[in-house]
Amino acid sequence: MDTKFRRDGKLTSLPKQCRSASTATKGPAPAEGFAPGVANSKFIKRTRDQALANPELAAVKNSETKKLNLFQAVNEAMDMALASDDTAVIFGEDIAFGGVFRCTMGLQEKWGEDIFADIAEGKERVFNTPLTEQGIVGFGIGMASVGHTAVAEIQFGDYVFPAFDQIVNEAAKYRYRSGNEFNCGGLTMRMPVMAVGHGGHYHSQSPEAYFAHTPGLKVVIPRSPIQAKGLLLASIRDKNPVIFMEPKILYRAATEQVPVDDYTLPIGRAEVLKEGKDVTVVGWGSQLYVLEHAIAVAEKQIPGLSVELIDLRSILPWDVETIAKSVTKTGRLVVSHEAPVTSGFAAEIAATIQQKCFLRLEAPVKRVCGWDTPFPLAFEKVYVPGVARCVEGIRGVLEY
Repeated sequence: MDTKFRRDGKLTSLPKQCRSASTATKGPAPAEGFAPGVANSKFIKRTRDQALANPELAAVKNSETKKLNLFQAVNEAMDMALASDDTAVIFGEDIAFGGVFRCTMGLQEKWGEDIFADIAEGKERVFNTPLTEQGIVGFGIGMASVGHTAVAEIQFGDYVFPAFDQIVNEAAKYRYRSGNEFNCGGLTMRMPVMAVGHGGHYHSQSPEAYFAHTPGLKVVIPRSPIQAKGLLLASIRDKNPVIFMEPKILYRAATEQVPVDDYTLPIGRAEVLKEGKDVTVVGWGSQLYVLEHAIAVAEKQIPGLSVELIDLRSILPWDVETIAKSVTKTGRLVVSHEAPVTSGFAAEIAATIQQKCFLRLEAPVKRVCGWDTPFPLAFEKVYVPGVARCVEGIRGVLEY
């Protein structure tokens, strides 16, 4: 049963809006799962004025906006990349018809499929590959090394591991080992990640920490349509290999008013979504909406409590300065992610903040993460760090 803490320490059932998808929804789940509550989040920009109030979008402050969900925003970013860069190509398993989540829908019809066609005709730019992740990434490294902007799709983040050698030993080291004589910085690798409600072992994992240990890569995870478009365009145009992880449960969870114009958002910079004075809470991707609910519950239970919530956005490089500044103010830190707790990226954040903010900490850094087991199917609801566990984490650092 979903639980929450009362002020007297006893447990009661959670409010309906905080329950998991498996209890809140009847019938079979769609491929991308259910994410109830995301559409009503305070962080979703439902109007043009809300969207363009973001100072990071100052360059497109006069742009029109249109309603897009996350997969449509990803599609639009790739369409813009193809339109603005004649060297850009997009490839992966089944992307010709749009891919499993339809993120590439319509791009082949618009930009062509024949890789052997005359480049001047622009007909070689969107095409299927064989079912070989190692081959997809290796091909992308080759394309990028000869000057192309290569956008490779790995159908699920869980399937990226056959390509691990190509990513960490080739793509990440290509520039370094040649003394910057050669590089494959034009390579972007997209992949759906995180829990989906029914994905089991091989369609639910969060592999960001594996790659955060590799100098030469960048790792980015968006939380919403506006973020997805701007961060994907920035990733595609960045001069380093970028792994762009898309929380698949968010593909159709909510729509935002996304600027029509071309824009990018900064890689390596976190965003403070909610300011507070007592506790700093850090997350990324779909976990941010769980944390939003948990903070609301905690602040309701504890009068006067003020919690700061930060979206890390970039795992590598990550924004040490923003997190440290917040923890210096609050004295407490909770980090939450779906990946297993041992050696998850929360451990890196905790170690760094302990070093930089040791004299300001009022409690040990708390990690609220997935358990150290393979990702379960029947017990997903128990495995993922839900609202109740996040509330418990917040209360723990306050009561230490």
